[in-house]
Amino acid sequence: MLSALLSLALVAACAACDTGPKAVPKGGGTAKVAPSPTAAPSPVPLGDAGGVVFAVDAGGAEESALRKLPEHANVLLISIDSLRADMPWSGYPRDIAPALTALEKKSVSFTHSYAVSSYTSMSIGGLLAGRYPSELKRDGFFFGTYPKENLFFPELLQAAKVKTVSAHAHGYFKDAGFQQGFDTWELVPNLKWNNTTDENVSGEQHEKLAEQLLASAIPEGDNTSRFFAWFHFLDPHDMYMPHDADGIPPFGKKARDRYDAEVLYTDQKIGKLLDFVNKAPWRDRTVIIVTADHGEAFGEHNQANHGFELWENLVRVPLFFYVPGGGAPKHLDTEVSAIDLAPTILEMMGVAKDDAMVGRSLLPALLSGKEPEARDVILDLPDTSDNERRRAVVRGQKKLLAFGADAAMREYDLAADPGEEHPITSGDEYTALVKRYKEDSAAIKDIMPYACQKSCLNRAYLNQGTK
Repeated sequence: MLSALLSLALVAACAACDTGPKAVPKGGGTAKVAPSPTAAPSPVPLGDAGGVVFAVDAGGAEESALRKLPEHANVLLISIDSLRADMPWSGYPRDIAPALTALEKKSVSFTHSYAVSSYTSMSIGGLLAGRYPSELKRDGFFFGTYPKENLFFPELLQAAKVKTVSAHAHGYFKDAGFQQGFDTWELVPNLKWNNTTDENVSGEQHEKLAEQLLASAIPEGDNTSRFFAWFHFLDPHDMYMPHDADGIPPFGKKARDRYDAEVLYTDQKIGKLLDFVNKAPWRDRTVIIVTADHGEAFGEHNQANHGFELWENLVRVPLFFYVPGGGAPKHLDTEVSAIDLAPTILEMMGVAKDDAMVGRSLLPALLSGKEPEARDVILDLPDTSDNERRRAVVRGQKKLLAFGADAAMREYDLAADPGEEHPITSGDEYTALVKRYKEDSAAIKDIMPYACQKSCLNRAYLNQGTK
């Protein structure tokens, strides 16, 4: 989530670069990057260029479409920090998530899902608002704070008398502003604060806290009241802590090995939470959504951890919906975004979305089992106190990545070049994609941060003000 602070990516115009900017340490410090592309860990086949490739079998018993939501549906949103898209259900060979894999096999799964951005502050802000973080009022610092003037979708649920509960496991969540719209907002107690990484092991306490909040969300015998619950599990986040005491031996010494052990530990705790839900009286009317705030880097583009860039390994994330009694599982391959979660959850609960929300509801696709209409997916990383802006558009298997204030643009063919190693900078297709990107980007009403105006790196805001 937040530990990439030590590996700040600062690149100037980038007009002459071949493969885009690399992660550079802030203030001349030591960046957490792989020494060379050849040294990057790669325990899973990621394609010749090192990108994320999926081996998803979309066939099988998937033809029966979802038909309806449960009456008086609840929604449980489980997000997992730094969870990459290459998990066991998408072809990763190491069995690091048995509980989640079992749930995914019963779910509607979007195989090309994108986070809003590449680190927690921006991704979660966009997810909750159903808008791009560049459009939200924010202080502009890396540990960004969102004031109450922003509308987050749980506020709409709360106004509709839906019980809203949430618990989290990092000190940042105390004052970030994400608590807007929640009746109950808890943090795992006795967390150690470190603004460069995360030294806590919080999964066990977090899971117990989640059980407590869910148990109190609906009175016993009440079959019509509804809740929305959100729990963001943090343990896969750097610094990949060991879990020998939980019966999880280290897979190896590489970063990916240690990360995999963290994922397995988190999966154990989520599995326990799913067991609790399965025994609850409201289990048959509770939709479960699983996703991540961003991915993680293990040497791709000489980068470790996350943030600062919008490469595929940083922004491709899992997204699947388990609907009890809803029909057969399904894999849907159309590109979708976490910006779509706010309108989807609101529609599930019968609450109208706010007109400012730019995402679209995925509920029709869930109910019909049919691919949603294809559209552009926008990735948005605003400039902050620690990075200059990155923005991208994904249109099918084509991606246009813009560095800085659009100082340089690179097209990538994600089908032929999943590792984004071979930029395209000319040709009719490139020209058309640049035009499309500029149209999409112009529709984003950028707001200048209110607190870090002098230290934000993208001087376009200071020169132009708010669009």
